[in-house]
Amino acid sequence: MRKLADLERDRAQPQGDDDEAGALPPLPAGAKNYITPAGYARLKNEMQQLLDVERPTVVKTVTWAASNGDRSENADYQYGKRRLRQIDSRIRFLTKRLDIAEVVDPARCGVEQVFFGATVTYCDGKGVERTVSIVGQDEVDPARSHISWISPVARALNKAREADVVTLRTPGGVEELEIIEVRYRALD
Repeated sequence: MRKLADLERDRAQPQGDDDEAGALPPLPAGAKNYITPAGYARLKNEMQQLLDVERPTVVKTVTWAASNGDRSENADYQYGKRRLRQIDSRIRFLTKRLDIAEVVDPARCGVEQVFFGATVTYCDGKGVERTVSIVGQDEVDPARSHISWISPVARALNKAREADVVTLRTPGGVEELEIIEVRYRALD
């Protein structure tokens, strides 16, 4: 049996039915949900996979499990219903993100400054050279050096040009970054 303190703590926490609470930080007020064409396609494909494959499979399992009788001790039914709620939540989240998405193709940008979609090579104060691509929140992938356009590094690089030195403020202190190269290319 759960303790009263646990019940009160759970009750105090927001109970949103939608979106994966805390999955992504909120967009800045008035900001658009920028995304590359490849990122948009990935989200769209994930939603189609959930709608066309996963959800019908789980519905079939839950229907079968429900026909077996006592649902209170039926693990297939219980886990199926839980998975169905997760799938529906993810579909709602993806629908909202796709509805507000502003698709920007970096390959079509012909500017020399750093903006959304830029792939930037910079050198930090220790002489370490890094290359990052500035993408939307839904596309962040540290393993591929894709950073969010609202991240501290991207904000520091914003509007800079090659050979500029920008200041990056982090909890660890202030760091100078020298821009070596700015290019725009299609991201996959």
